[in-house]
Amino acid sequence: MSTQPDKAPFTGKHMAAILVAGFGVVVTVNFFMASLATGGFHGVVVENSYVASQNFNEWLDEAERNRALGWEAQAMRDDAGHVVVRTEGVPPDASLNAELRRPLGTREYADLNFVSQGAGVWRSSVPIKDGRWTIRLFIEAGNERWAQESELP
Repeated sequence: MSTQPDKAPFTGKHMAAILVAGFGVVVTVNFFMASLATGGFHGVVVENSYVASQNFNEWLDEAERNRALGWEAQAMRDDAGHVVVRTEGVPPDASLNAELRRPLGTREYADLNFVSQGAGVWRSSVPIKDGRWTIRLFIEAGNERWAQESELP
């Protein structure tokens, strides 16, 4: 006849250890994911959302004025790392500048000035680092001001 060794009984202490370990894993993962989410977001944040909401109609009016000008601009990077902007409908005596920021990760900003290359093409005076950038482009000619924000390919 074979005899099986006696198994230790499953007690309340065992159940408590399983519950503590299970919830410990869940809480640890939640805190880790929350720290990644809050540490990686560098989007547009305002100090007071109520005050910012009061400017919303002005921002819509500004966007409508941009459309009414009929100016168009497309920014890209050349092989040397300079930002090149191709424009349509922009007066030749206009001036261009831009603000760049990293959309994610490390907070990094850059300001650019552009030099006309003729035929509606403008090139930044300095190159920028590789990687993802969000560009806010400003064009001024006379009393007219145009702005656009986009991802820089």
